Amino acid sequence: MKDVVISINSTFTFEEGEEQRMEFTTDGYYFYEDQVGCLSYEESEVTGLPGTRTSLFVMPDQVVVDREGTVTSRMVFKEGLKSAFQYATPFGSATMGINTRRIAQNMGESGGSVEIDYVVDMEHVVASRNRFEISVREIGAQ
Repeated sequence: MKDVVISINSTFTFEEGEEQRMEFTTDGYYFYEDQVGCLSYEESEVTGLPGTRTSLFVMPDQVVVDREGTVTSRMVFKEGLKSAFQYATPFGSATMGINTRRIAQNMGESGGSVEIDYVVDMEHVVASRNRFEISVREIGAQ
């Protein structure tokens, strides 16, 4: 595991046209082996998920996002795939769906980036179209 700096830019566009953006940078850990990049970081007040650890597993054809702690979920992103996941919070849980429109990634030994464009639905009704970009670089790297 390497100590890394993780930069995350997210855009959420809701049905009524409202758009929310979130950008933050945090420290985390990264490991790369057999074409799979694994990174993890602690969520914070900035993301609205304090007490939650997020781990991403970036593979050549899919990305898996696991959250454990205050919020628990496992999301599988695979281009062209619709999937469902359970989103559990201290206030209850809900089943949500994701339709992955596009994944672009270039992860390697020293880090890299991944971008995912996807649609979230609840009860088969589109809730938002989301896009997030994550870049990972070793601490001290430019």
